[in-house]
Amino acid sequence: MLKTELILSGLQATMFNDATSEFDVLVASDAIGMGLNLNISRIIFSTLKKFDGIEERDLTVPEIKQIAGRAGRFGSKFPDGEVTCMNVKDLPLLHSSLKSPSPVLERAGLFPTFDLLFMHSRFHPTKSLYQMLVSHFFKQMCNCSASVQGYLEWFMKDCLDRITNSVILTTDLGYEHFVDNAKLSSNYFIADCEEMLKVAAIVDELPLGLHDKYLFVISPVDMNNDISSQGLIQFAQTYAKKGIVRLREIFTPGTLQVPKSHSALKELESIYQVLDLYVWLSFRLEDSFLDRELALSQRAICSMLIEGFLERGGWRQPMASSVPSRISSTSLLSQSNKQDL
Repeated sequence: MLKTELILSGLQATMFNDATSEFDVLVASDAIGMGLNLNISRIIFSTLKKFDGIEERDLTVPEIKQIAGRAGRFGSKFPDGEVTCMNVKDLPLLHSSLKSPSPVLERAGLFPTFDLLFMHSRFHPTKSLYQMLVSHFFKQMCNCSASVQGYLEWFMKDCLDRITNSVILTTDLGYEHFVDNAKLSSNYFIADCEEMLKVAAIVDELPLGLHDKYLFVISPVDMNNDISSQGLIQFAQTYAKKGIVRLREIFTPGTLQVPKSHSALKELESIYQVLDLYVWLSFRLEDSFLDRELALSQRAICSMLIEGFLERGGWRQPMASSVPSRISSTSLLSQSNKQDL
């Protein structure tokens, strides 16, 4: 009998490399391609399509190569790897993708660091984090001729010079000076920040410092998922109000059990994301997010329950009409109905 482990989204696969774990098969989403070095001899694609949040599409050549490349890693137990598909109709795309040259990356994405935002905020104290991101970075840094490295060097030096010399700028003057110099070369673009802007708009309404706001903005959260987004909002609100965020005061999962439908699976995946967010925040705000061990244990339970669903054959594709596009959060996270885990 084969023993199976799971990788789904951010779930860990360390046990698959453990020689004593006795796992034979790894069931994974495309997260398997995200830099994991595992002892895999053969990759079998169940499909060469994915839903990217907007539409269902074919995997790109780099995605197929990245996932297929997990088999036969240098230095692993299996130096040579094999790749195939469950559906024979997918084989032509697989073969052509593996033979195709990888496209050359012509541009790289950039996102402002906290230090850059902090320096900028010194001269625009009336601007919210959202306004800084939208007005000063993501609109003005797209018209481009100067090298981004040159710009960053100028910007940091200019800020430091002004601080050292105690020069006070009006908001308008600082903005005009910034716009005149904030340029990107054609080698760079501002990274997609839609999720971050949604979070910025939320945390700007809370009495938090810029660094705390920035942490929430860059945190791993899917703002298109009701449960995930409500989890972040409640974490941020409680942190701003109390300074301490106890998991038992916020998280109300109800009775966790092996899901019996794909909609229940998606709900459980959302619970996992909220717990993962809590763990992420606990490593950066450890004096405030105190229940890391509890979150880790509950996250492990979610992982086992998801594995249980897949072991029963629940991985098979459902009818499109049976899976909701958004997951309601009312049964899981609530400010008025709180209970212990």
